Amino acid sequence: MGTVSPQEPQPSPLESDFDFDLDAEIRTLVLESAPRLFAVVQDIDLGDGIPDAEVVAWGLVHEGGRVDVVGIDRGYHLTLKSPERAIWWYGEKRGEHARLVWLARPAAAEIATATVPDRGLRNGAGPGPVAVR
Repeated sequence: MGTVSPQEPQPSPLESDFDFDLDAEIRTLVLESAPRLFAVVQDIDLGDGIPDAEVVAWGLVHEGGRVDVVGIDRGYHLTLKSPERAIWWYGEKRGEHARLVWLARPAAAEIATATVPDRGLRNGAGPGPVAVR
């Protein structure tokens, strides 16, 4: 009598259509759509001609061109038409010298999961675990 080998289970057409790594797709999506990040740095004089600098704001340039800038000290939130407008707000307007410092685009993305603390939502039942994005 001959031995019949079991057949390898074949994925259904539906399974093979969705055979991809969702986490990898999410990381790629995040990296491709991440806003550009920049710092607004003011040159300062410590006295006696000793130069220094300080970061006074952080900015994000979104895909559509919108620019959001948040000041460090006073928490100003500006929505601007271009990153260069931040130089005016934090430099020329105040009689200071300011410049933009661009951070390199991120090369990797990590997916993390966190639990939202119970803040009395939904009668004491918080929203539970959520993905941090």
